[in-house]
Amino acid sequence: MKKYTCPSILSIAGFDGSGGAGIQADIKTISALGCFATSVLTALPVQNTQGVRKVYPISEEAVAEQIETLLDDIFPQAIKIGMVHTPRIVEVIAQTLAKYKKVPLIFDPVMVATSGHMLIKEDTLVSIVQYLLPLADLITPNLDEAEVLTGMKIKSIEDMRVGGELIAKQGCKNILLKGGHLEGPRITSLFFEEGGKVYTFETEKFQTNNTHGSGCTLSAAIAAYVGQGKSLLEAVDRGQKYVFEAIRECKEMLIGKGNGPLNHFFNPQKLIKSPID
Repeated sequence: MKKYTCPSILSIAGFDGSGGAGIQADIKTISALGCFATSVLTALPVQNTQGVRKVYPISEEAVAEQIETLLDDIFPQAIKIGMVHTPRIVEVIAQTLAKYKKVPLIFDPVMVATSGHMLIKEDTLVSIVQYLLPLADLITPNLDEAEVLTGMKIKSIEDMRVGGELIAKQGCKNILLKGGHLEGPRITSLFFEEGGKVYTFETEKFQTNNTHGSGCTLSAAIAAYVGQGKSLLEAVDRGQKYVFEAIRECKEMLIGKGNGPLNHFFNPQKLIKSPID
């Protein structure tokens, strides 16, 4: 039998023992889309579907060593970054990745949990803007996170357009501003492409409590599609469709007493194999 390889995607993110968000959601998503998932732990939140009770830190040295150990052995086709809750963690990630060949990087600026809990320290925002926004090929903020990044209230699609332009001025290459928190029958998200073009994506909105980890899932899905060789625009489109189906396929599922998870495996793909000559 001929040897083969497969797309490898690295998740640098926090832990979620309830299985719906963080590294657990990333691994499920990347696996469901036919790629091989590796991971680096940045923090240990103690949480369930009802919220975050406490966050235990991971040392900067441990984060750097995890990244180096993986990149020295299983070099990824794309990287997704999620929860980075201290300035030093942000700096260490950026400095360690700078030692290696650049690969597409998707950054989900996780700041507020689905339950409303703040997940980062206030001084971390300065480091994120300085180190990670310019490094990322795409950032995927929701409206709460966009308000933190811009300092403005975002209550309409027009506000989203203004907010996206303000975030772009902070050094971002591409931005997917997610509009799921807006009132209305449909979800409108805006993709601000490097160069100034803005694409609008719309999906149906339905009532469900099972959206825990949807942001983690979306950024991991985009990273997986980019790692498969899709353009960023196509990856953004496919990633949103994947999340929509993952939510729709679990909207009546009961897991936990709070915000339930997505169904990441509603239509899993087999591992994508590329023969080695």
